[in-house]
Amino acid sequence: MKKRVLTMLLAGAMVMGMSLGGSSVKAAEDDEASKTGGGFEDLGRVTCIMGHRDEFRSTLESGMLEAAEELGIDLVTQDAQDDTGKQIQFVEMARNAGQKAVIVNMVDTATAAQIIEAAGDMKVVFVNVPPNDLSVLNENVVYVGSDENQSGAFQGEWLAEHFKAEGKTDIKYIFLSGTLGATYTTQRTESVLNALKDNGINAEEASAPLVADYDRATAMDLINPLIDTAEYDCIIANNDAMALGAIEALNQAGKDPADTPVVGIDATVDGCAAVQDGTLAMTVFQDGKGQGYGALMAAYNLVVGNELSSDTGYETDETGYIMWVPFEPVTADNVEDYINR
Repeated sequence: MKKRVLTMLLAGAMVMGMSLGGSSVKAAEDDEASKTGGGFEDLGRVTCIMGHRDEFRSTLESGMLEAAEELGIDLVTQDAQDDTGKQIQFVEMARNAGQKAVIVNMVDTATAAQIIEAAGDMKVVFVNVPPNDLSVLNENVVYVGSDENQSGAFQGEWLAEHFKAEGKTDIKYIFLSGTLGATYTTQRTESVLNALKDNGINAEEASAPLVADYDRATAMDLINPLIDTAEYDCIIANNDAMALGAIEALNQAGKDPADTPVVGIDATVDGCAAVQDGTLAMTVFQDGKGQGYGALMAAYNLVVGNELSSDTGYETDETGYIMWVPFEPVTADNVEDYINR
């Protein structure tokens, strides 16, 4: 189900009885907010600490800033530049400034416990990158993101349908892997391979997985030697950046990417453009703006004592500590709906 940020903002505003922009609140709404203390001012300033900035995370950050402006929330963002020490330092700075909640896009999924300790009494919202150990989540520490098992499943289902239409049930693939050991990498990888198997496709490796760490240039360099030497039916990438690196390598080798399905995840701007021009077979939309909005609302809900997903339109898992923002498959048939999302 598609969820546009503006729609959610309007819905949340109607439920909570407050202005999106904070500058044109009706007198009655002002009076009600003063009685209940239910305005976003209860949240105070919030810091979001990004692990680093790439195309998707920039979308996440800009979506969060856009939502904060619409909601009237005082949000500042910091870039840890892939430095775990710097990220923890930013968390401590937010705590020392007396902030009530902090939003963290982790550099290293194994540092969740250190981040929680650094946060002290602050509420902690992990966004997009989940802790390796989900047992650290509780009524004060939550995660907002998308179910990575779903993303890989969409890739596998599309590939299975594609190859069955060609009369193939035995295929070979080249796999472009993200950061090894990261929970989201493992889930994206396992779910696509499981989906192929579950849909009747016997898929074998054409080479050992290529660990490109979600980087476009690295993926291009790693796959180049295999373009003309390995036998493969498709290229599976854990994200769009690596998929686009593979497409560049195919183009440089004089091969038409449309002849060898390449699939990605994230539905970035470049990824959608590649689906539109037929070079990327499909991708999976990860709603960065939705995750940003969800993280802000999660921080607010934790601070005021609401249910985690209150007034977001999203669902939580059985623990109530994880808010899911759904993935959506993007193909040539529906890519127009995702351009500039």
